[in-house]
Amino acid sequence: MSLALHFLGVGNAGAAPQLGAASGVIEREGVPFLMIDCGQEALSAYLAAYGGLPTALFITHVHMDHVAGLERLFYAAYFDPALCGRVRLYVPAPVVPHLQRRLADYPGVLAEGGANFWDAFQLVPVSEGFWHGGCWFEVFPVRHHRPDTAFGLRLRGSLVWTGDTRPIPEMLAVMADAGERVAHDCGLVGNPSHSGIDELEREYPAELLARCLLYHYASAADGEAMRARGHRVARPGERVPLPPPSAEMATAPPA
Repeated sequence: MSLALHFLGVGNAGAAPQLGAASGVIEREGVPFLMIDCGQEALSAYLAAYGGLPTALFITHVHMDHVAGLERLFYAAYFDPALCGRVRLYVPAPVVPHLQRRLADYPGVLAEGGANFWDAFQLVPVSEGFWHGGCWFEVFPVRHHRPDTAFGLRLRGSLVWTGDTRPIPEMLAVMADAGERVAHDCGLVGNPSHSGIDELEREYPAELLARCLLYHYASAADGEAMRARGHRVARPGERVPLPPPSAEMATAPPA
């Protein structure tokens, strides 16, 4: 199984116009397999890269730079008979009420009436993990604002995507213990909701830091400053080959 991680965008909310909204696509055999988060800029980048709409997405949390593109995706999918009701949204169960209030509760999703926001999607609430395309993805909580509002994703042996988070050394000691590449939220300077590079250097062992691909930073200059400190910093549009998942995490893709 050939996998790669395509960074659609690597910027924080303020840098999204320049660096793209933080989002990635796991590609399998060169085609999109699972999109992670869907800000406005991310959806535009997806369409430019693949020439079509995503059909499977995992949502880490509901800040608008991570979910604003779902409104556009609703309209595009709802009016496409081949896609309507078939776009899978894997959403951590505690996040579903926040997403409902953020997007789906708006009255009159269509001016003509007769449609609900969820009609365009196949909502799959998840807790510890989910199967997608024959692969088992694990889901775990991260530290971003209130507890149980933001979650990361793991394909054992292949990839960990932290989403927006403070440092989580105890969690990654368990969730990144099989040689995975770790796409990690990190800026040049941290704050109460996001990791800073000095914090990761202090709290993570060197072996883990060497596997980290840093994203969600504030500017191109900040990215260069972190590279100058010896770290791997993702660039918008970059594709990174991934190790194959552990054998027990993948079966034959469903027919």
